[in-house]
Amino acid sequence: MALSRREIAKDVVQQSTEAAIGSAGHVVAILFETARKITAEVGAFGTEIFEIAEASKRAGEDLDDTNPVRS
Repeated sequence: MALSRREIAKDVVQQSTEAAIGSAGHVVAILFETARKITAEVGAFGTEIFEIAEASKRAGEDLDDTNPVRS
């Protein structure tokens, strides 16, 4: 039994749509993974900044303890 033109057209549309959705899914997965990695890096940078600030504060306190200001 031969396929009708309408059935062939339906198959083309179906396969094209499936291919487009599959490609879009891969692109979205790449974007989500990239966003996750960027978020992790920004978080790690923020943690480093807090650690540097705390270390600076402790160093300042240690300096104040060893060199009292004379009035």
